[in-house]
Amino acid sequence: EFDYEKQSCKDIDECKTLQEACKGGMKCVNHFGGYLCLPHNARIIISNGEDEPTTPPTKLESSNTMSFCEFHSHSCFPDINECEFSNYICQFQCVNQPGGYQCVCPDGYQLQGTRMCQGTLQFLSKCEHRKQRIRVRCYINECETAHNCREDEMCWNYYGGFRCYPRNPCRECQSPSVCRGLPPVIVYKYMSIFSERSVPADIFQIQATSVYPNMVNTFTIKSGNEGGEFYLRRSSNVSAMLVMTKPLTGPREHVVDLEMVTQSNVLSYRSSSLLRLTIIVGPYPF
Repeated sequence: EFDYEKQSCKDIDECKTLQEACKGGMKCVNHFGGYLCLPHNARIIISNGEDEPTTPPTKLESSNTMSFCEFHSHSCFPDINECEFSNYICQFQCVNQPGGYQCVCPDGYQLQGTRMCQGTLQFLSKCEHRKQRIRVRCYINECETAHNCREDEMCWNYYGGFRCYPRNPCRECQSPSVCRGLPPVIVYKYMSIFSERSVPADIFQIQATSVYPNMVNTFTIKSGNEGGEFYLRRSSNVSAMLVMTKPLTGPREHVVDLEMVTQSNVLSYRSSSLLRLTIIVGPYPF
């Protein structure tokens, strides 16, 4: 699941989140992307690359190829492809390897840490460098350096530029007839994404701020999805996740209206609210 504080994906410990994940006296062992149910006397051993013993093992073993051996039959499952578990593992490209994965950067970039790529040449307009082919430090936050937004506008920085948006986008109704049928509440949100981001990708979660008993919430994409770039996946009765289904090329702006309808048949109650999400796609894949 996505960790919004660290801006990366973290593994879900099913042994803690699932009630009675393992039954029959088996113990639960969490691993990346899943979990195993093992006997309590089983052990997991990571080999150092030496030849495997010719005699059947007497305990659970997993080699450096991450092949998990079944305790009773000693048969092994294939290597786990970590790149298939999430689109957020690597910033650019994920390459599966025996027992793990490796993040690969395109030409002109070098790996910074284990997942992120940093430019080695001057690709952006604002890059500090000393020598050619030496790591540079690039930054694109024009809202902190220089912009031409008016006082009644806010500056929104995105990957590769900035845009000016009204500080107060709300407008008053001129007459009841003009606003008839419109949602009484519109919430404005803005977000930025890279160009050509891998898909499918969870990009935004919409959630009810208040929870009432006997209320049912439904979520729909009201407008802004004419090209079928998104769909809403219901997470619970009070939340849904906006999923991007097609890679978007920037610079580009998408305005997507997400509607939440709350109703109760018991109380004969129905209300709706609208979240207007502006998605700014940067011109670069980083």
